[in-house]
Amino acid sequence: MSVSDLPETEADAANALMKLAKEIAKHNRLYHAEDAPAISDAEYDQLIARNNAIEAAYPHLMRDDSPNRSVGAAVASSPLAKVRHEQRLYSLDNGFSDEDIAEFVARVRRFLSLSEDEALCLTAEDKIDGLSLSIRYEDRKLVRAATRGDGQVGEDVTPNARTIADIPQMLPADAPDLFEVRGEVYMSKAAFADLNAKQEAADEKIFANPRNAAAGSLRQKDASVTEARPLRFLAHGWGDNSAVPGETQTDVMQAIESWGFPLSEHLKRFDTLDTLLAHYRAIEAQRADMPYDIDGVVYKIDRLDWQARLGFVAKAPRWAIAHKFPAEKAETTLEAIDIQVGRTGKLTPVGRLTPVTVGGVVVSNVTLHNRDEIERLGVRPGDRVRIQRAGDVIPQVVDNLTREEPRPAFHFPETCPECGSEAVAEEGEVDVRCTGGLICPAQRFQRLVHFVSRGALDIDGLGEKSIAEFLEAGLIHSPADIFRLRKKRSEILGREGWQDKSVDNLLAAIEAKRRPDAARLLFGLGIRHVGSVTARDLMKGLGTLERLPGKAKDVQDYRDSHPRSEGESDGKFRTRMDEAIKRILEVQTDGIGVAVGFALADFFHEKHNRTAWDDLMSEVDPEPFVVETVESEVAGQTVVFTGKLETMSRDEAKAQAERLGAKAAGSISAKTDLLVAGPGAGSKLKKAEELGVRVVDEAGWAAIVAKAG
Repeated sequence: MSVSDLPETEADAANALMKLAKEIAKHNRLYHAEDAPAISDAEYDQLIARNNAIEAAYPHLMRDDSPNRSVGAAVASSPLAKVRHEQRLYSLDNGFSDEDIAEFVARVRRFLSLSEDEALCLTAEDKIDGLSLSIRYEDRKLVRAATRGDGQVGEDVTPNARTIADIPQMLPADAPDLFEVRGEVYMSKAAFADLNAKQEAADEKIFANPRNAAAGSLRQKDASVTEARPLRFLAHGWGDNSAVPGETQTDVMQAIESWGFPLSEHLKRFDTLDTLLAHYRAIEAQRADMPYDIDGVVYKIDRLDWQARLGFVAKAPRWAIAHKFPAEKAETTLEAIDIQVGRTGKLTPVGRLTPVTVGGVVVSNVTLHNRDEIERLGVRPGDRVRIQRAGDVIPQVVDNLTREEPRPAFHFPETCPECGSEAVAEEGEVDVRCTGGLICPAQRFQRLVHFVSRGALDIDGLGEKSIAEFLEAGLIHSPADIFRLRKKRSEILGREGWQDKSVDNLLAAIEAKRRPDAARLLFGLGIRHVGSVTARDLMKGLGTLERLPGKAKDVQDYRDSHPRSEGESDGKFRTRMDEAIKRILEVQTDGIGVAVGFALADFFHEKHNRTAWDDLMSEVDPEPFVVETVESEVAGQTVVFTGKLETMSRDEAKAQAERLGAKAAGSISAKTDLLVAGPGAGSKLKKAEELGVRVVDEAGWAAIVAKAG
């Protein structure tokens, strides 16, 4: 994920992480507990990748229900008994390119402090798309078999596992007294096709793919049903044990094979990255002809003592990684191009396809990303296209097969299809966005939630649930309507769950914000590029909000009257515009320039926004913005906060920095003077150390504040 794809504000990031946590939990439940996945592995991987990117950018926002704190899914209501695993079943981190695997190997070397000439052997085997199973042997007798579940609690499928011919009932005398063999239950492609034919002939359930068929067959209450299904098992590791029969991954897997368990014929050991990746490509080339479904290759550090030193992160071992295969492709017809408006106003073209099956999933929609992508591909309704299911939640077009055929070009809209406001692309950006943020139906809910959020007006008692309810009931449409709710007290009181006290408390909280902090109100409007820090920087220059529309018009007039001259480079144009915008807005902050100035100009140039602004200003009376500072050791310096702050909110910390005469920035650069790092500090801390930036913890920051008085 690129930086431009990250949420624009902390409020957006927190909201995105909340939605991702819920969506990923849902898909974990569907996949692990209900054997009914609704999306592909690649689509699931993209959800995880987006979650990880946002958490890396905003580590202090990591949720308790983050997918990085859990594995699989809790066992759903089931006739099968629950089983707690003695040793947790971890999942694997994923790599999608040779560079990802090279970085994994380099990361292991750094962790273990290995020199470049010291041998680092890894095993590689195909990653089978089946159902994880842990089989426990005590006194060498099979006593229990359990599914993964959430990694800690699974389902007892012991009678069912006993029916699978690949699973021995007894281990030989040379096996340890206690040993858990772990692997995948699967169904071959041929057996799957035969099973579905029989199911169809009997007018019974048709399975979507071999993995679903294997999972559904193993998780039967009646073991005789499982016995009638052609299930297989491949071992790939182990869990709880009284002794490990070897000092390497290879040694132990050979011992497991000698006990009667089948292993993948592709399991091999390699001592160089080049031979490892060559094996990956050899398996990839055979993928379509293999008897079972696979979705990648798993690499593991061979030496067990090194595995022990590397250990685990929250849900995955540091000593293993799955190298996923690229997306599969298919051809179909592009029937139409629709424009969807996102919650930030981005206009995204979505192609409607003649449904086609790709990798076992029926695809009928495809993302076309943006206006430039449509022009690059030259796609038009009626074209024959090649699609692939890569990391995107919606698949993508990779080729237009009928580009040369005469057909009318598709014209990207210049106005928002939801509200009719102007749709523009900012300088240097490809995304086209609706400028009617305050009135656009597609953006209204998120804009209003942001308007009342803690970092903005912070109206107690008016959260997402209430905003959604009032919108649906037609009680509010714009920010100004929130301040008119007092006139609709009886309508609110008549709604389910609202009593006299709760209504009066809400209305009192709203009334308390009629004299809001100017910077908070500006931030609450959700103008692109105007975050909480930028809003305060703007108000330092302007003093009062009443001046903002006029200043935005001055920026618009300057932009119109001073366009880029012929031969003027991007750099010179931006420098000239930056200087002019700083002069117009009466600020000298490095973070305010073309992006902020043009965003303000576009916002107030839209008639709908000006109307909504005037309406809001008729209901509120923002206080003039005054910055009171004290002498301190950080006066004039740039301070960045990262990680989780435990004794104060992020907003309070930034306000403290401002009172001390410092600037609170959001990212680390060579101009950063101080980093305040709380628990969970990640990439910012690393970059600060690389740049030699002074770093203190939260207690150190508190001492600086206390010293200033």
